[in-house]
Amino acid sequence: MTQPSTGTSPEPCCRFCGAPLTVTFVDLGMSPLSNAYVPPERVREMEPFYPLHARVCGSCFLVQLEEFASPQSIFGEYAYFSSYSETWLEHARHFAAGIVARLGLGPASLVLEVASNDGYLLQHVQRLGIPVLGIEPAANVAAAALAKGIPTETVFFGTETARRLVGEDRTADLIVANNVLAHVPDLNDFVAGMALVLKRSGTITVEFPHLLRLMAEGQFDTIYHEHFSYFSLLTATRVLARHGLEVHDVEELSTHGGSLRLYARHAGLGLGPVDGRVAALLERERSEGLDRLDRYLGFETKVQKVKRDLLRFLIEAREGGKRVAGYGAPAKGNTLLNYCGIRTDLLAYTVDRNPVKQGTLLPGTRIPVRDPARLRCDRPDFLLVLPWNLIEEIVDQHRYIREWGGRFVVPIPALAVR
Repeated sequence: MTQPSTGTSPEPCCRFCGAPLTVTFVDLGMSPLSNAYVPPERVREMEPFYPLHARVCGSCFLVQLEEFASPQSIFGEYAYFSSYSETWLEHARHFAAGIVARLGLGPASLVLEVASNDGYLLQHVQRLGIPVLGIEPAANVAAAALAKGIPTETVFFGTETARRLVGEDRTADLIVANNVLAHVPDLNDFVAGMALVLKRSGTITVEFPHLLRLMAEGQFDTIYHEHFSYFSLLTATRVLARHGLEVHDVEELSTHGGSLRLYARHAGLGLGPVDGRVAALLERERSEGLDRLDRYLGFETKVQKVKRDLLRFLIEAREGGKRVAGYGAPAKGNTLLNYCGIRTDLLAYTVDRNPVKQGTLLPGTRIPVRDPARLRCDRPDFLLVLPWNLIEEIVDQHRYIREWGGRFVVPIPALAVR
């Protein structure tokens, strides 16, 4: 149903088109920042909680959250390192080899990655003899990239940074923007910056979780404060077009529960035909109703069912004397646990390969994060997999839990025990 904003606060407006936001997509209550892991010395301090209320724009159909915390406070120091996922590293390696061949990049080219993290992708491009530049606002993560020999600037990207790069004659043949478009509150400034720093014949690749898959499979845990926006191809093409960019190809990927990779370029330059996959996917999204407001109104019902099913499983396991541990400490897991109200009485701890997270407490729930070696000692009956999008990798790495009859639990899109 349509839920107009109430109270004395000004009505939020769409960050892309400026239209009033009056329609709820899903209201997940109050939640802390999903990457604000709590170190032991701050265990007695209060945590800020913010509304996790996603709305959909009735004009451009961009699903979005309000900005409650600045990008500086969220990304200035960051706990996510891309290189701890073998699946994601392989994804990056495969992409690097393919895009270099597709675009004919060489020693005279420049590949610019925005939100380059710890150099997980650019390292593969650099090894092919192609100059690279990373833009990464998180100082601790950028330091890891620099340690690998990846040229990296610690700065937020937008038109200001783009103009400086142009002035330094550092325009890009390829701009890579993997899972960053959702992270920028000033969407128009960010996309305008990419258009500015892109060479006349250059290419932009943009990857993001596909809103169509998020809706179809109830992937509400993808919604957290660090993700300001959620895109369909319909909306993403509008955003890019406003800044003189056209999408000329699109690929559907399996990453993050179902993502899109867009290929974009300067419009109106006669750089070649638009691949038929673009029109086909736009038509599929229209046929699924993503250009109609009523299509967005049933999502909350799916979310509530996931919550009930997971709580029922954990309560029955607890009452049956079974031991449940978590696997992973991803941002999406923190959305899931906080929305469901899961605390240490139902999930004693979780484990994560990232040493930055080990020894901390999950935001909000205060569930401790341990080293994966803990699993062999405790021998839990069930392992609740929070980064469910990496389930095959995780099952393969931890198949030893089957030695004592342990099983894996996947909460989304529907509860499954395997």
